[in-house]
Amino acid sequence: MKLFGLWIAVVFAVVAAGAANAAPREPEFGLPIPVPYAKAAQVIHLAKLGDVKAQAQLGWMYSTGRGVPQSYYQAAKWYHLAAAQGHGWAQYELGVLYNKGEGVPRDYVLAHMWLDLSASQATGNDRDYKVRMRDAVRQKMTEGQVALAQQLARDWYKGR
Repeated sequence: MKLFGLWIAVVFAVVAAGAANAAPREPEFGLPIPVPYAKAAQVIHLAKLGDVKAQAQLGWMYSTGRGVPQSYYQAAKWYHLAAAQGHGWAQYELGVLYNKGEGVPRDYVLAHMWLDLSASQATGNDRDYKVRMRDAVRQKMTEGQVALAQQLARDWYKGR
């Protein structure tokens, strides 16, 4: 019976050690990046330097959990950085996050604003789709909220 108890203790120790090593963590300076995140390292580096395309891509990676741990909060952070620089796809994705309340508080005014900005620079079927998404959000809003969202979009353009 003591042998069985010892065997169980060893199994738990091995499992616990494996779980501790599998936990995602920031790589320390000078140490190699863990294999699952190695491909994301270049995108992260460029995004931190302000590359708008890398910021939008990193937002997508966090939103979907591709190459990095899934986090709507981080997705919203990186989408916002790209959206503020005029990246239409990031504006659309940020609008969707605000509409759903994923990673950010649900806010139909900001959802409408970002979707409107995204639609304003789209063309063809892409524009039609983005306008439909914006209008779907509009159905959830009061006229005052719509007016505020439109004013925020105009102000955003004036500030560019």
